[in-house]
Amino acid sequence: MLYTCEMLEHLKVLITVKTQPIPSSKYDELVCTAGVTEAGDFVRLYPINFRDLSYSQQYKKYQWLEVDAAKHTGRDSRKESYRPQCDSIRLLGEPLLSKDNWVERGRFALAKCSQSMEELYAKQNSDRTSLGIFKPKEVFDLMWVPSEPDWKPSFKAALSQQRLWENRKASKEPPRKLPWKFQYKFACDDRRCKGSHRMMIEDWEVPALYWNCVDDGASPTEACQKVRLKFLEQLCASNRDTHFYVGTILAHPKTWVIIGVFYPKKTTAPLQPSLF
Repeated sequence: MLYTCEMLEHLKVLITVKTQPIPSSKYDELVCTAGVTEAGDFVRLYPINFRDLSYSQQYKKYQWLEVDAAKHTGRDSRKESYRPQCDSIRLLGEPLLSKDNWVERGRFALAKCSQSMEELYAKQNSDRTSLGIFKPKEVFDLMWVPSEPDWKPSFKAALSQQRLWENRKASKEPPRKLPWKFQYKFACDDRRCKGSHRMMIEDWEVPALYWNCVDDGASPTEACQKVRLKFLEQLCASNRDTHFYVGTILAHPKTWVIIGVFYPKKTTAPLQPSLF
């Protein structure tokens, strides 16, 4: 789709989140990407067909990029949402490293950190906030429950027809569907917190780890346990200053999910984001 110059904005975004890819009968395959500007404001770039980007455009987490994008209108009224002009994506240097305990990453990612999910709920009601980051007071568990093992047949048929229409390679398969829903159970450091939250995890790294384990010979249960080992026992360990990136779902705009984890090691002095 083409946009007039008046509709486009030129954005510079530090990518902090990539969610699980899902097939789409309209766009083939979609990845929801989120990041922050140099001022620390959150931005959502959607839709992006990541596997169809040229290699020179395939961004990594904590990498700066420039892109021309238009504010979403109509169905997606979330204030941070932009529709990117994907052929305008230009990567800016290498990803920010995790050296010095993520100081350079935290300088931008934590610039507008919220206190809790309760604060984000309040912001959503007041100004339609739909992206954020906060530090949980305590992470109790990571759980998983069965999900549909494959995409719906009608959905896959529509996807195949769309590819034939666009003359795509028949060998390109849709992303494998994760047959589980993973959830964090945690509490917020906020007097309004009612004890605990349970929120789904949509981070791209979850299905990537799960399928890598299965491909290496792990059983589904063993693969789930390895996901739990990394995302709970490592990323949320007592020596980590763990924060959750969160965002709302387009189809259910009042529902929040965890879309990424920020997990530097704890230090005697907490990270102090500063953009100046």
